[in-house]
Amino acid sequence: MPRFRGLTFLALVIALLGAPAAWSASSTMVVSQVFAGGGNASAPYSNDFVELFNRGSTPADLGGWSIQYASGSGTTWQVTPLAGSVRPGGHYLVQLASGAVGAALPMPDATGASNLAVSGGKVALSRAVTPLACGGSCSADPLVTDLVGYGSASDYEGAGAAPAIGNTTSALRAGDGCTDTDANSSDFSAAAPTPRNSAASATPCSASPPPPSGGPSQSAPVDIDVDSVLSIALERPSISFGHAATGETPEPVSERVTVTSNQLTGYALTVHRSAFLHADLPLGLSAFAPPGGQLGGQLADGAMAAIPIAPAADLLIGTTTAPSSPAGDAWATNVGFVSPLPFVAPGRYTATVTFTVIGR
Repeated sequence: MPRFRGLTFLALVIALLGAPAAWSASSTMVVSQVFAGGGNASAPYSNDFVELFNRGSTPADLGGWSIQYASGSGTTWQVTPLAGSVRPGGHYLVQLASGAVGAALPMPDATGASNLAVSGGKVALSRAVTPLACGGSCSADPLVTDLVGYGSASDYEGAGAAPAIGNTTSALRAGDGCTDTDANSSDFSAAAPTPRNSAASATPCSASPPPPSGGPSQSAPVDIDVDSVLSIALERPSISFGHAATGETPEPVSERVTVTSNQLTGYALTVHRSAFLHADLPLGLSAFAPPGGQLGGQLADGAMAAIPIAPAADLLIGTTTAPSSPAGDAWATNVGFVSPLPFVAPGRYTATVTFTVIGR
């Protein structure tokens, strides 16, 4: 705490006079949370508690230290001895008086019987287990490492006490425990209690200085047009079956269809055709799905299905439920005939096959 630079010399003098060595321990320990509603109506926890926090960069030894409590205007202090050490950024949970309402606290690191008043009180972190005797200027006591007066308390750090708390709120130190300006009224706020013990995750305080504030500023608008990617590419620009005779079934011709899509919910691939000129022929299609694709029902197990003539509904080749691979999804289709060629007049017969991809 800021006052401790002036206390270093005092602690050394006292040690030379025979005071406990623990007085020279780290001053970076602070009270990070006070909850006084334990066991009261609507309380989330059955015990009062005080939570400590190590703001420093080295472990803090609490041997010979204590948490002490007095009423808002009292001078009689109740002592709860402490033991062990607290890692940098670590917490230390002191469980106090209990009641019939609320859940149990996390495993405490120390226990005591002090019954904190919801209306107001004083909590001191002391380097000794001897009860304090102060009532109006405890922050000046060289044994007091931290003092929190809350609610109606008549003694506190700074110009005012920490906010009033209740059965469902605690006094919580700002900055996740790192803020300490020696002003209870601004360092603490009333918040839902969140007791943390030495097993909780450490939250070390940053040694970096805060960024500068104020000064001139200027804004620049930022925009971007994000386009949908949905494209289709064919293996062949045209399909030719060459020469065939009536009654024959020409061999299918491959027409791999590659779909590229960034649609998060996938796409559907369909096909239709026009009628052959000058007489229609039974054109069909079979297909195999790429990884992640699902074939349409008429094409299951490699079946050859008739390609509908527009404006009839398209034949569903398949669907996906996710974007395509970066290189695109290759649907291995084969265009052929579902039955032998019927009897028609000799000549060239032409039609158009159209593949369509639709985002889902």
